[in-house]
Amino acid sequence: MARVNCPAPVKVTCKNLRFLISHNPTNATLNKFREELKKYGFTTILRVCEATYDTTLIEKEGIHILDWPFDDGVPPSSQIGDDWLSFVKIKFCEEPGCCMAVRCVAGLGRTPVLVVLALIEGEMKYEDAVHSMRQKRCGAFNSQQLLYLEKYCPKMQLCFKGSTDHRNNCGIQ
Repeated sequence: MARVNCPAPVKVTCKNLRFLISHNPTNATLNKFREELKKYGFTTILRVCEATYDTTLIEKEGIHILDWPFDDGVPPSSQIGDDWLSFVKIKFCEEPGCCMAVRCVAGLGRTPVLVVLALIEGEMKYEDAVHSMRQKRCGAFNSQQLLYLEKYCPKMQLCFKGSTDHRNNCGIQ
């Protein structure tokens, strides 16, 4: 049987936003993937590609899997982009300091685009967000995805102020 080469997970952090871009697991590599998720304490995975594994084992660990697939090589639809940003806001307000897993097939297109959208909404400049992502994920983005991010106009700002009452200080500003 051929050995499966799984790239190491990459953590992206900006202020209180923390994301993990993981490899594309299969049923054969699912136990290793599950261990990585437990190590980082995840409660949610956003999967933006077609399913490659049975979710039963992951869900038994109390991890919720969201499936929002969109085509490889293109930016997300406005609906997926809006749903993503709303989800990020809610998730980081409810669980300050959590780390959210986001994954696609190679971790070079769909996933980095969504993470960079959140970084831009978290008040990071487009250029800095793209540069930071490319340092973490060499080869991230194609020209169509870069153009989308360059022209993206933030609709809301994800600002999480450092307070003991995160729910009152989370929000769009």
